[in-house]
Amino acid sequence: MSKELVTHIEIDAPADRVWKTLMDFRNYPSWNPFIQYVRGEAKPGDRIHTILALPDREPMVIHPEVLKVEPQQEFRWKGKLWFRGLFDGEHYFQVRPLGQDRALFIQGEIFSGILVPFLKKLLDGATRAGFQSMNEALKIRVESK
Repeated sequence: MSKELVTHIEIDAPADRVWKTLMDFRNYPSWNPFIQYVRGEAKPGDRIHTILALPDREPMVIHPEVLKVEPQQEFRWKGKLWFRGLFDGEHYFQVRPLGQDRALFIQGEIFSGILVPFLKKLLDGATRAGFQSMNEALKIRVESK
């Protein structure tokens, strides 16, 4: 079973500024309420260390594998809960220019595994809220520069 969750926000700033802020992991703790920490190289095949915080839940540590980094366009990773096939998530961030000084930021995840049907309420609730909180914080951060 699989489920895709997609969120997006329009940002009044050039796409390259959105991308630069997205990939500046060191500064995540100062603005990102959802992905509070990222360490490691954004290189396909490498594992990164992240701390995710869903609203009203304890933060969780994951070590996803970087799948894709297409500069100025897409960053994608895949993580798992304990072992593959139980509850996996392929998380992606996309930046699309909407003109010279406007961009569309898309954040989504494709969830798969045997636990997906049992976690639907969490995904549609707290997980979606976590994505949206990051999207809004990114918008504020980028537009204030």
